[in-house]
Amino acid sequence: MFRSTTASTTRASLAGQDVTDPLADFRGQFDLPEGILYLDGNSLGARPKAALAAAGRVLGPEWGHDLIKSWNTAGWFELPGRLGDKIAELIGAGKDTVVATDTTSANLFKVLAVALKLRPERRVIVSERENFPTDLYIAQGLSRFLGAGHELRVVDNPAALPAALRDDTAVLMLTHVNYRTGAMHDLAGLTRLAHECGALAVWDLAHSVGALPVGVVEAGADFAVGCTYKYLNGGPGAPAFLYAAPSHHNSIEQPLSGWWGHAAPFEFSPEYRPAKGIGRFLCGTQPILSMAVAECGIDLMLEAGIDRVRAKSIALTEAFISVVEERCAGLGLTLASPREPSLRGSQVSFHHDQAYAVMQALIARGVIGDYREPGLLRFGFTPLYTRYADAWDAAESLREVLATRVWDRPEFHQRNAVT
Repeated sequence: MFRSTTASTTRASLAGQDVTDPLADFRGQFDLPEGILYLDGNSLGARPKAALAAAGRVLGPEWGHDLIKSWNTAGWFELPGRLGDKIAELIGAGKDTVVATDTTSANLFKVLAVALKLRPERRVIVSERENFPTDLYIAQGLSRFLGAGHELRVVDNPAALPAALRDDTAVLMLTHVNYRTGAMHDLAGLTRLAHECGALAVWDLAHSVGALPVGVVEAGADFAVGCTYKYLNGGPGAPAFLYAAPSHHNSIEQPLSGWWGHAAPFEFSPEYRPAKGIGRFLCGTQPILSMAVAECGIDLMLEAGIDRVRAKSIALTEAFISVVEERCAGLGLTLASPREPSLRGSQVSFHHDQAYAVMQALIARGVIGDYREPGLLRFGFTPLYTRYADAWDAAESLREVLATRVWDRPEFHQRNAVT
């Protein structure tokens, strides 16, 4: 069992939890550099060791020897559906309701366009200002493109979402777990409110999948999208995924009607005829190399089990908050994440007036988190490879950086392109 921690937590007690951790063996399945505490898996997951072999298999015998035959002999053609079915298990969806394809942004464009067409008498997309920016950008761009009164309506406070759902609302579009603070929306409750006002619900699961149970079917979500390069450890730019409730599969027409979503791509018909079911959400030729690599992390998550992963995630984040608040008291930090673990994803964010420089100083010491505007230190906890003792060591490094003010060195104030 995973144990919660208290303010009296010691490094020895956390190291003891590592000894009895039922997920401890998964750490050995990842390539992790010596001397690095990696707490940025909520942005880019670490590389599974199996990923090198998967890439070598595609580049070597499949592409290098079998060439184009591998679309048939190596199962390339079926990869989007095969990965989709595996991801479906992680988000509480059924077989043939998820497809791995494209990017989160492209998939969001598809499902928003579909949802708006399903509610032609309504023209408003409702969201919150702290939704992930690309989601807002896609909704803004689609609304401008469609014109004729289409608009994105954002609220400044999530508590205002119910009142924003009106009889002109076509779609409620939200990210399940806030990328800045880790705060988690009530997916089922807000989906129900959207349906009660006649709208559809679209969810971005990028910060949820592989970190906690989701349950899109149980919640009644209409559509969901997400990526595989965070908690699923799929690699930089790994393919995203798209879920559509079965009730929508054959009643919709998505706007990116590429040949891979055709009912018979190799019929080469000049007229588009959409595939049945979830396959119609495919568009162009699929990125086989990145899909093969992404499957390694997905398989590890399925082996671990999402309930065990969530239990350890809660224990890790509880430990980190406890140790930071005890050892860094008076050093300018304020918890920005929900204190209640049931309202928090698998990350912890603290506010500091010099957060960017503080994070750069931490990275220089081998503690890798990241920075988000405005003024947030963000630490992601990936239970498959993050140890309990890592929570203590990261908190202690944070204390030293703050207490010595090493963050005030000029090089730590130089902004990088990626923060």
